[in-house]
Amino acid sequence: MTCPHGQPLEWWEYEPATGQQWFRVPAEPELCAHCWEASRCPRHFGYAVGQHETLFGLLPLASRVAQRLLWQVRPWIEPAQSFEKNQLGLGQMFFNSLRLTWQMSLWTDSAVLLRTMVWLDTPPETALLAGLQTRQLELELPAEK
Repeated sequence: MTCPHGQPLEWWEYEPATGQQWFRVPAEPELCAHCWEASRCPRHFGYAVGQHETLFGLLPLASRVAQRLLWQVRPWIEPAQSFEKNQLGLGQMFFNSLRLTWQMSLWTDSAVLLRTMVWLDTPPETALLAGLQTRQLELELPAEK
């Protein structure tokens, strides 16, 4: 995010009452000292969330939290999605329709979610011969000094 004159801004806060994302000039601005409008500048700017859902959503891309999610969590998610795509055979498909791609993505996510729910609800397997298996006993020998 930048101000109308190009100064990079940092995310300040989300105001739920008005649905606004607020951005402010950082503590050490680069361009504000040379800006011809610096004396009248409010140094904070509000944007409606509905203006751009990805950029101004509840977690705007300019915030440190969103950047941390992108750089730390995304590397975990992408390999899992790639694995699921290959498991479902979607690697060989090419979608030329945005609507069809969106629908297939939802189906893929649903299949992954359903499989995970089944795994969580499956009782742990018990060995039928567990009672007959040998067990190693501990020798209670005195410790050497």
